[in-house]
Amino acid sequence: MKIFDSHAHYDDEKFDLDRDNIIQELHTLGVEKIVSAGYSLEGSKKAIELSNKYDYIYATCGISPNDIEGISIEDLGQVYSLAKNNKKVVAIGEIGLDYYWNKENKEQQKDIFIRQIDIANELELPIVIHTREAVMDTIDILKNKKTCNKKGIFHCCPLNIELIKDAIKLGFYISMAGPITFKNSKNADEIIKYVPLDKILIETDSPYLAPEPVRGTRNNSSNLKYIVQKIANVKNMEFTDIEEATYNNACNIFGIKEI
Repeated sequence: MKIFDSHAHYDDEKFDLDRDNIIQELHTLGVEKIVSAGYSLEGSKKAIELSNKYDYIYATCGISPNDIEGISIEDLGQVYSLAKNNKKVVAIGEIGLDYYWNKENKEQQKDIFIRQIDIANELELPIVIHTREAVMDTIDILKNKKTCNKKGIFHCCPLNIELIKDAIKLGFYISMAGPITFKNSKNADEIIKYVPLDKILIETDSPYLAPEPVRGTRNNSSNLKYIVQKIANVKNMEFTDIEEATYNNACNIFGIKEI
């Protein structure tokens, strides 16, 4: 198995008791690379710490729409500094809009999102997008308000075919997580068929969103085999072909060169 988990949160407190054991075990199981995703200043710092500890872990740095309360311009300056001064930061993220949890600060969310796209452009990094119940505004920003020079990824992409179509047209990658395997997932097969093989990534968003048949448990990167198999089944391809394609795609968008 040769797997690239493009978005995980091994800094999460749910891993406090066995973090190092799990990360080391995953590598022996064939999880070759992991991106530890930042979501706040503190989360970004922890992601960078993990990336510095393990050769096969990389980091993203950013402030998510659910973590912007009290955020200042100076804090965004810290995002810039963290990303600029740490070579293993491969993207700015996760950033974006979330109207499911936060409806009262939409304009602030948009402003912080755009400012962090500016950071990514200045540092020539891709972005990792979190969007929830905010599809129209997210696409509007990317289409009409701010060009992303290095494009990026729709992380744990909502299963919304119109969003997918716009994202692909804009040159973004689509990252698929546990929900594509859920028994009550309505659009998963249609979307898997639609997304070109060279634009698909896989992720756990661990410790969250464990796929079937382990749904409801603490997620980790070894469960990506269920996501790979689902994609392979729908696209009528071999497991190893999906594994290789998603691995190479992640290396491409994150600018990781194989030795």
